[in-house]
Amino acid sequence: MKANLSLVSVVITTRNEEKNIENCLQSIKIQTYPQELIEIIVVDNNSTDKTKEITLKYTNLILTKGPERSVQRNFGIQNAKGVYILYLDADMILNEKVIEECVNKCEKENLIALYIPERIVGKGFWIKVRDFERTFYNATCIDGVRFVRRDKFFEIKGFDETLTGPEDWDFDRRIKTLGNVGVIDSNISHNEGDFNFRRYITKKSYYAKSFDKYIEKWGKQDVIIKKQFGIWYRFFGVFLEKKEKVFKLILHPVLTFSMFFLRIMVGMIYIKDKIYDGNK
Repeated sequence: MKANLSLVSVVITTRNEEKNIENCLQSIKIQTYPQELIEIIVVDNNSTDKTKEITLKYTNLILTKGPERSVQRNFGIQNAKGVYILYLDADMILNEKVIEECVNKCEKENLIALYIPERIVGKGFWIKVRDFERTFYNATCIDGVRFVRRDKFFEIKGFDETLTGPEDWDFDRRIKTLGNVGVIDSNISHNEGDFNFRRYITKKSYYAKSFDKYIEKWGKQDVIIKKQFGIWYRFFGVFLEKKEKVFKLILHPVLTFSMFFLRIMVGMIYIKDKIYDGNK
């Protein structure tokens, strides 16, 4: 690893995450990148459990801000000192080489942001389905960059605080207007615990409430909007755009069928909510 390495600020948003935050923080502490060049900032939304108490074992940089993730991230990054920013949710666990690989790739290839492949972990069959699905989205318009140069973050004024859910898509689109982005090999594990169908649908339904604002911002005829919300790309295109993806579908028929079942259920909930909101 070369000398004169850059400081990296890791910003984690939390709210009552005592079950997850320690695993996240431990994964940062075992990074192959020098620890003295990693700044950990936790932005907590008034947790009532032991989130802050656990966090203090790893960092004193605990800020309080809410109500939503976009506001928390912006606030944390405004208080960060790093050349680069890595923003995480509390239920994420880093592969030990993530930060080293991110810095090296950005500086060798003059990139301003990076996608980090995500794997879903937890218990039960439906977690396997969720992980299978997530592997198709890496570095597509369904994904969002997670590692970014801090100066570029401020150049586009950070996350849109009016959005909750599609703020990652919106940020991803705006940051890519400023320079080239890439993807690393190391991954992040996203711990979804025990899959609960009702909780999963409720979460998706909550995030969907910001979709109209996001669509209005970019326009219904926008090419990316059509991909992100259109039936063709979300149900077919993203799974068929590369040969290796097609082979994966064929090799895992049970996971493929179950994945499409989940996609259909989420789509039905979105349509139902649209009809309900329209009848208010």
